[in-house]
Amino acid sequence: MLRYIAKRIVQAVPIVFIICVLCFALIQIAPFDAIDMLTRPDMPPEMVQALKVRYGLDQPAHVQFLSWLRRMFTGDLGYSIVNHQSVALGLGSRLPNTILLVLPSYTIAIILSTVLGLLSGMNQGGKLDRIVDTLCSIGMATPTFWIGMILLYIFAYALNLLPVLGMYTLGQAATLPDLLRHMILPCTVLTSAFLPETTRYVRSAAISQYQENYVMVQRSFGSSGIQILFGHVMKNVLLPIITLAGMSLPMLITGAFITESIFSWPGVGTYFLTAIQGFDYPVIMAILLFSSIMVILGNLLADICYCLADPRIKAMR
Repeated sequence: MLRYIAKRIVQAVPIVFIICVLCFALIQIAPFDAIDMLTRPDMPPEMVQALKVRYGLDQPAHVQFLSWLRRMFTGDLGYSIVNHQSVALGLGSRLPNTILLVLPSYTIAIILSTVLGLLSGMNQGGKLDRIVDTLCSIGMATPTFWIGMILLYIFAYALNLLPVLGMYTLGQAATLPDLLRHMILPCTVLTSAFLPETTRYVRSAAISQYQENYVMVQRSFGSSGIQILFGHVMKNVLLPIITLAGMSLPMLITGAFITESIFSWPGVGTYFLTAIQGFDYPVIMAILLFSSIMVILGNLLADICYCLADPRIKAMR
């Protein structure tokens, strides 16, 4: 197992490097850069050139990339061009907020989708299956921002039951009950965004398992539907769920752009969105780098969980 993990990590290094090169190249070929966001049309060319020299943007593209790569190896993420703050401190202060919002939402979505998907797959073509499938279709076709705005209007404006923006109420002490009240709406939006596709995924996996021969054998021996579901089908459906959970790991870094923007949640998503609007390439590159690493780490963790859940896979490796 340790040899396999080390092999996967070594294989991930060139992938991360290629991703960094592609992201940096896309930033370089853009028709404008961060200096254009900081300057005015009437600013003297000498001052514009001085700003480019200050941020190293007067150097050739390959020199800029190698300089950035060297800083990454030393743990220096650089400084934001827009607000001149440390990128590491900016990410460090916002990452816990994003995890606090995304992790419980996705956990709830995984639990609910597993239950609904298994029950729907067990009753394929039945009333429950049609209801779940219809709700999933509606949920997948409904934009996340629309759900967020509707919930804001109903619960924050019309009924005045929940707070509108941020993590805490301005002018009041930061308390756990206040935080939980601010989390209700964005967590509900994120859960509703994750739930339909995940439920469809689990439902499809459950239906395919119910078509296997071992289910027919278990039924011929008189096993009940609950025994087949929890004793056999659920174990095999667990593998696709592991893949789905592993692939969702990058969301802990990038966050949920739309939801965090709607509710003014101070997470990585709003930080990344602000950086894109201001073409703040040190922030953009740092977040893209860490999200790429999380993609690879998510795949690695999913493979490890695969081996633990199914010993046959470990034997094949």
